[in-house]
Amino acid sequence: MQQKDSFRDAALAPLEDLNLKQKGIPDVLVRAAAAPYDLEGLKRCEGLAEEIGRLDGALGPDLDEAPPPDHRTRLQKAGGAIKDAGVAEVRDQTRSVLPFRGWIRKLTGAARHDKKVAAATRAGEVRRGYLKGVGMRMNCAPPAAPSWFVPEPPRSPVAQAQGMFGQLWLRILAWFHSWWPF
Repeated sequence: MQQKDSFRDAALAPLEDLNLKQKGIPDVLVRAAAAPYDLEGLKRCEGLAEEIGRLDGALGPDLDEAPPPDHRTRLQKAGGAIKDAGVAEVRDQTRSVLPFRGWIRKLTGAARHDKKVAAATRAGEVRRGYLKGVGMRMNCAPPAAPSWFVPEPPRSPVAQAQGMFGQLWLRILAWFHSWWPF
């Protein structure tokens, strides 16, 4: 889903308007659109990390992730910017070839397909955020949680028993307190 346009893609832009060429929707995004909050089979951190990895593959990196380092020289960056501007200009020119482009897109179904792609992308983004929240709740390490999240170390069995005893004691005190004023 996240790929740069080439001159060939820009030149074939009218085919998208005529609905002769469509962007495919990855299966992981189709499933996300059908059930964005489904947790079946995702009871462990490893399962969450795999599902989030599939979503990252379809959507690109999440907002909480640092961008990859750019090791290009200034000349390479300038060349890339010039190429991107050229591709954008070619795309604009080829799109202007069709008169009444908006109506043609509606009549051929291209606009409807673009809405489906946008809805699936949005559902994938929502699902990824939801799964990262579930990962935080389960105390999972990234990528099953946001990259800034640091999971708490597991508590020792003695500390767990002390915690349970403390909770029991607080409940007993609360019960007595509820009966105290008669």
